[in-house]
Amino acid sequence: MKKDQLLIRRRLLIAGTGAVGAAATAGVLAAVTGDGPAGSVPASGPQVRRPLGASAYRLQPLTGYGPPQAAPRRTLVRREPLLRVSGRGRTMVLTFDDGPDPRYTPDILDTLAEYDVRAMFFVCGEMAADSKKLLARMADEGHVVGNHTWSHPLLTRLTRRQIRSQLERTCDVIEEAYGERPEWFRAPYGAWNRAAFQLGAELGMEPLGWTLDTLDWTSPGTRSIVRRVENGAAPGVVVLAHDAGGDRSQSVRALRRYLPELLDSGYHVTVPRRHYA
Repeated sequence: MKKDQLLIRRRLLIAGTGAVGAAATAGVLAAVTGDGPAGSVPASGPQVRRPLGASAYRLQPLTGYGPPQAAPRRTLVRREPLLRVSGRGRTMVLTFDDGPDPRYTPDILDTLAEYDVRAMFFVCGEMAADSKKLLARMADEGHVVGNHTWSHPLLTRLTRRQIRSQLERTCDVIEEAYGERPEWFRAPYGAWNRAAFQLGAELGMEPLGWTLDTLDWTSPGTRSIVRRVENGAAPGVVVLAHDAGGDRSQSVRALRRYLPELLDSGYHVTVPRRHYA
């Protein structure tokens, strides 16, 4: 009899423990999911502590849940630079190379701000490193900063390793001062080669050339620069001007004259958008 009584007591003990565990588990699920009456207690067995609220649990998302991840953006390797931009209506892009230069770039930025116009600045790393505040201002005012190499060399005479160094060092300076890595680059003198296209794409940058050269780098006179812009203006045109690399006072004065004329003629002067593959 004693043996039978021990077996019965053991079975009852196991059954009671299972009931308590099941009730406690149900209470936890109710607290996390919100199911069941608030403050409910197990129906049988001794009372257990009230489960903690959902905020007390560090819940990890299950694999496969959550918003789908976007496909990684990929930059195509081009065989030639982009020369024009697409846009609605009479859209044009103003670009300035070789800066920033504290003697001329602030005046150009002031004129652009006066007319609420955005432009592109293809900067050289060695210039940008000494004028980080100007890059920060470009970011604040909505301008696009592109990579124009570190020291403005002729890329076709450099090795792949040297080209990469020129581009990477400039990307780093731009990211530090501007806040983002550049999405565009331009070869000095417009001298591109396969290595430049490949390395630029590896760094996530599109090559942008130009449609209209103002020839301001030859110091032809303010009137000549203005006339070239007026005669060459057309939808999709990319204008090449300079804010550094020499005396750019003519470039500054010319911008003050041709920019309001372009706007009065119905042109929308803006910056291009990237299209990823």
